[in-house]
Formats: sequence, C-alpha cells, structure tokens
Amino acid sequence: MSSRVTGREETALAAFAALTGLTSVLIILQGIWAGMFIREGQDNKESWVEVHDWGARITFVIALIAAVVAVVFLRRHVALLIGSIVLLVLVFVEAYIGGLVGDNPAAETVHFPLAMALVGLSVWLPIRSRALRRAHG
Repeated sequence: MSSRVTGREETALAAFAALTGLTSVLIILQGIWAGMFIREGQDNKESWVEVHDWGARITFVIALIAAVVAVVFLRRHVALLIGSIVLLVLVFVEAYIGGLVGDNPAAETVHFPLAMALVGLSVWLPIRSRALRRAHG
C-alpha cells in the first residue's frame, strides 16, 4: 500500500483535524463551565450544571463523528484510528462519571484527572493529523 495521501484522505484528514480540534475546544470549555458552578461548601449553580451536561453530550457527538471519519476514511493511519476510538470511549466514560459526581463526590478523584488526559489526547489528535497532511501533502 502506498504511503502517499490520496485526495480523499487529504479531505478526511482535514475534516478529522477540524472535528478533533473542536472536540478539544469543547473539552477545555467543559473545565471552564465546571469552574462556573463548583463552589466548595456551596450548592452547585444549576444553570451551569445544565450547560456542563449539554457540553458533554455535544462533545460526545463530535468525538463520535471524528471516530467514524477515522474508521471509514483513515483506517491505514493506525494512530489516528486508535486515538479517535480511545477519545470517544474516554469522553463517554468521563460523561458517565460526571453524572455520578452529584451523588458521589468521591467520583471527582477520577473525573478531574481523566479530564486532563482527555485534554492531552484531544490536542494531540489534530496535531498528528496535520503532521500527516504536511508529510505527505
């Protein structure tokens, strides 16, 4: 199989970079929104909890679309394929754990560090995609 990126792959890499970049922005916004309602010793501000909840849902959908692009068009780029699937699974796990935090504050001990891992992965994926485009473009 040729290592040259085809026109279709070029388009898919650009779309993948945009989708994972958007996922990264949404993950960072999740941290900002969480900071708007997390107050030690105080009740959470419900409106920001709702924004945080919807942010998680939207982030999951965008990560899902990125994973579909990787599976359908970028299969031979194994790092992007595996990375996008891991990102999707971790976003799902993060959102699930986030739903537990209100009733189980100890869940924060997993929720917060996992969020940092998500930031790292979501920043690396579009950078890697762009590097592939440059190397073969």
